[in-house]
Amino acid sequence: MVSQILRRGLLLLPAVLLAGCNTVVMNPSGDIASQQGRLIVISTILMLLIIVPVIALTVLFAWRYRKGNTSAPYEPEWDHSTRLELVIWGAPLLIIIALGLLTWITTHTLDPYRPLSRLDAERPIPPETKTLTVEVVALDWKWLFIYPEQGIATVNELAAPVDTPIQFKITASNVMNSFFIPALAGQIYAMPGMETKLHAVINKAGEYEGFSANYSGAGFSHMRFKFHGLDQQGFDDWVKKAKSESGAMKRADYLQLEKPSEREPARLFGNVDAGLFHAIVNRCVEPNSVCMDKMMSADLNVKPGQKHE
Repeated sequence: MVSQILRRGLLLLPAVLLAGCNTVVMNPSGDIASQQGRLIVISTILMLLIIVPVIALTVLFAWRYRKGNTSAPYEPEWDHSTRLELVIWGAPLLIIIALGLLTWITTHTLDPYRPLSRLDAERPIPPETKTLTVEVVALDWKWLFIYPEQGIATVNELAAPVDTPIQFKITASNVMNSFFIPALAGQIYAMPGMETKLHAVINKAGEYEGFSANYSGAGFSHMRFKFHGLDQQGFDDWVKKAKSESGAMKRADYLQLEKPSEREPARLFGNVDAGLFHAIVNRCVEPNSVCMDKMMSADLNVKPGQKHE
């Protein structure tokens, strides 16, 4: 009796442990993440079409042709079956073709650099809709978000209006990192000296978790932020709140913020240097430093054998 209770308890233990898990990846609030979630489900089902029969047949063959089963046919000279070969090779081939087509289509449809064509499965983007641009900088160990059109900046806090296309421009100050809001879209790497992009939209108002999905040092585990999905009025109020803050994000302020620190509190800056993100990407925030784009442009204009002036 005790052993039966223990066995049942062990069987229920995984379910109890998983009950506290947040399955936001499979139940997101943004259209891009929803499409990615469906892709995971469809791909898993296609693979299970092979995995489940193989496991079942392995158990069946082991049981049927066990040593103690003398009624099973014994055919030591058997070496070929056309029907069996067709099943063994044909079924996996069809699955691979299906997965290949699915991967090809979704790779282009869900390209993070591709501007959105819809708000969700039932709504295209209205012609008058304006895309919100957010510049993202991964620091050690916090996040800086710059809103160039609104002229504000934030640390460890992000907001966007519901049903508005968002274009993220992403970079890093020091080491490679990864920008990830599971409810919104998949992770995109942030790399120093480079700019990556992500297009996404949030369809439900709420507060969502964002974090770094790439280990980047001692403060990595606390490199988290809140993403607020707001209605348009709520977003406008949030921007007004940020503008009312006396803090400014100038280049000198950024250089101070760039220094490694952990558990940085969320805060807003009512003013931001208009060229800050460009300077961060091109590694020329410090005074009297040459931007990489200008340096590369100068290199292109130098003729063979000619020296830089």
